[in-house]
Amino acid sequence: MSEAHITHYLCIGCPLGCRLEVEDNGADDVVKVRGWGCKKGRAYGEEEHTDPRRVMATSVRIRGGRWGRIPVKTSGSIPKAMVREVAYAVRAIEVEAPIKIGTVVAANILGTGVDVITTRDMERA
Repeated sequence: MSEAHITHYLCIGCPLGCRLEVEDNGADDVVKVRGWGCKKGRAYGEEEHTDPRRVMATSVRIRGGRWGRIPVKTSGSIPKAMVREVAYAVRAIEVEAPIKIGTVVAANILGTGVDVITTRDMERA
């Protein structure tokens, strides 16, 4: 049997910012999460320990818009290990104005099952 191991995390699931202790059995199987103040905290601790994920926000180029870039974000969380790869893929995207908030500018980015969407409207210049 493997030796138990404890890892510490700062929860970002809600404004409380709980300090979590995640105990595993030495094989990354979560045995117990301690220190959470809400249900999101417990789920966050388990996910962060076994499959860390992030929502990514950035911007893409836009032609014919009032400004040269428009803000975008992922519609869900992507594996933390893929954030840099997704950022490079998003860097190559260019859209045309006008565009509405929530427009998908990249569907299923890099096979993650997550879309990249605009987070504001942009009219033509």
